[in-house]
Amino acid sequence: MPASRTSTPRPRPVLSAREAQALRQALALRQALAAGQALTPAQAEALRAATATATAAAARTAPVAGRAPAARTPRPVRRKPSSARPSKRAPARKPKGRGAASQRPEKTGARWSTRLRVVALSTLLLPAAAVLALPGTGSGGSAGGAHDAATLALTAQTSLLRQAGHYRQLEQTVGQLQNDLQQARDAEQAARARVDAQQQVVGGSAADLYRAGSAQRLPVLALSVHDAGATSDVLYRQALADRDDRAVEGAVVRAERATVALAAARANVTAAEAAVSTARTQASDVLTAVRSKVKNLSPAVTAQLASLGAIPTAGAQQDRNSKAVARWQGYLTQLADAGIVPPPAAALTGGAALPPGMSPALDAAGHPVPGVAWAVIGNTPITVLPAETVAAISTALSQLGKPFVGGTSGPDTYDCGGFTSAAWLLGGYAVPSTPVTQWTSGAPVDVSTLQLGDLVFSPGGQDVGIYVGDGDVVGASAATYQVGVRSVVAGSFATRVTLPAPATPNAAPAPAAAGACGAPLPVPGPVSPAWGGYGNGQIPASALCELGVGRHALRCDAAASYIAMSAAFGSAFGSPLCITDSYRSYASQVSAFARKPALAAVPGTSNHGWALAVDLCGGINVAGSPQWTWMTANAARFGFVQPDWARPGAEKPEPWHWEYGAIS
Repeated sequence: MPASRTSTPRPRPVLSAREAQALRQALALRQALAAGQALTPAQAEALRAATATATAAAARTAPVAGRAPAARTPRPVRRKPSSARPSKRAPARKPKGRGAASQRPEKTGARWSTRLRVVALSTLLLPAAAVLALPGTGSGGSAGGAHDAATLALTAQTSLLRQAGHYRQLEQTVGQLQNDLQQARDAEQAARARVDAQQQVVGGSAADLYRAGSAQRLPVLALSVHDAGATSDVLYRQALADRDDRAVEGAVVRAERATVALAAARANVTAAEAAVSTARTQASDVLTAVRSKVKNLSPAVTAQLASLGAIPTAGAQQDRNSKAVARWQGYLTQLADAGIVPPPAAALTGGAALPPGMSPALDAAGHPVPGVAWAVIGNTPITVLPAETVAAISTALSQLGKPFVGGTSGPDTYDCGGFTSAAWLLGGYAVPSTPVTQWTSGAPVDVSTLQLGDLVFSPGGQDVGIYVGDGDVVGASAATYQVGVRSVVAGSFATRVTLPAPATPNAAPAPAAAGACGAPLPVPGPVSPAWGGYGNGQIPASALCELGVGRHALRCDAAASYIAMSAAFGSAFGSPLCITDSYRSYASQVSAFARKPALAAVPGTSNHGWALAVDLCGGINVAGSPQWTWMTANAARFGFVQPDWARPGAEKPEPWHWEYGAIS
């Protein structure tokens, strides 16, 4: 006779509609965070609320360790006496090979409870990027210092990005207000010119009247009964005098109106100047708030900040990026372990006494190094950077692997000047967005005394990066099409952002044989299409930029040129470019070759596999059409060409096929 059950059956937990919705919402927001999407304040509040609901659901349904799960009061179990007639139900057969454990009765509702605990746990145990990193969430918890540092780093990043976005908006506002101010000043100048002109007319007429005799002022006085023949001449001269008087009166009225207009123009200028001043003050306040925030970040937090958001790259570049991050985090860990908090830049550059425990940093010649200080850990001196510099470097390293696109300054793509500008903005400094203006307006330092955070310019000043030590800079490069770590090249020069700007701008650097942001200069003839260390068809999506049509994507510089070309095409034909194919992965090449072996390239050899070729439609696919003719006349302006083999009458005419550069 099988042993009777003595344990209380486990009830099936019921998940309310509100709890289910909260769990779904929390998981959706978690996925957004995992994908690198920044949450809005409303979404952050929604995630906190959803997490609280999930916590309640988990507490209600999940068992507590060491204690039997809560259950409804079971109904009394009627036990039959041993003399009763045995049940006709056949005893359960023991499965083969499962041992004694298989004799345990199945627990009612166990599967659903397990699922609920998994869902609740996955919601509650979100990485720091989910719950604990939300603005307004406390940093406490049982996870320990590393977890708290990651939490605070994510919170700080969210806050700094929000402040940076606010500053960018104010920057645009200041630019627009400056345009308005210039227009107001132009209007004032024009009004002043009109006043001067009318005053000259009125003044000249008044002078003429002053010098004129009574007969000239009033010709009618020359009428005489003794000279009737002269009457018509006198009346004519009087009519002319009356006309001149009316002209003078009109000039006086116009002068008065011009004076009123000038006063209004002056008022507009005053209002425009006040608006510009207010906007600049607001922008300055934002920078002050950013500097105040980064001043309070510990080295442990900024070390975590350096790891947020970086995108893995390929091959040796990833190894170099990782070493730079590890080196930087090791430096910050030294500071944290020693209890050294980087002071604000003002404490190191303002001429005041250095913070306690710090002394002036000296170069090899024994001269003070401006903008940094020394502290001692054990028996070894260590350079202490300003808090703003620490935040800028950590921000820069957190963007490793992101694509290069000309004319952008983040947060998803950068060019070299936009990258350094964006990194330093999160350090509380407004740096111009082009390498040339960054150099001309920066405080120059000798490259022999480079300090972490300095802006390093390549010969010619067309490329810029942030110095991260050990002879390396981090920057957005047009040579590698991504943000990465590279070496300081010979002939470079540098500025230090935290030092006061020079009284007079630095002289523009001498031109050098280099393209913008390190782009290789074009060479005649075909070039190798390989880039970034990727194989044909093996380029990750993170290294590409979308074209805004379906899932079409190209290398980021080609994508930027394509979008510009599409806009120009749209201006000519009323609609953007029509595209049927762009980057083709190796798997896609295999599929295309299987379907069209006579047309498609052998897998691994397609020009589409380099993310540099497109197939177009909408008339471009017809040789001789207006659209195709427009492409032949204009595509080269945007870097696109049609290879010789694809032109009409060639070996394999494909009027729809265009490539970014002469790659075939």
